[in-house]
Amino acid sequence: MLRQAQHELRISARGRGFYEITDQIERWLSGQNVETGLLTLHLRHTSASLLIQENADPDVRRDLEAFFSRLVPDGDRLFVHNAEGDDDMPAHVRTALTAVNLSIPA
Repeated sequence: MLRQAQHELRISARGRGFYEITDQIERWLSGQNVETGLLTLHLRHTSASLLIQENADPDVRRDLEAFFSRLVPDGDRLFVHNAEGDDDMPAHVRTALTAVNLSIPA
């Protein structure tokens, strides 16, 4: 039997950063009574993205933030689009370099 379920998860963000959402996803998934399947995550935002990374060492998140800050710095004069501030276009570029969709075997 093929079963599908859909859920909207809302994450409160306090600005730029890496947010751990595994617990929220696991809580919802545990209530779905799924033995095997495919979990698809989609982020409906143009300047945010999804990543699967190690969460045991907080240095990983710090290092990723440092890398992206160096790669796409806020206020770079290369960018014209800054409707929401100096970090607006850099956030869009970071999203373009990562993903807004993930498919995870469950």
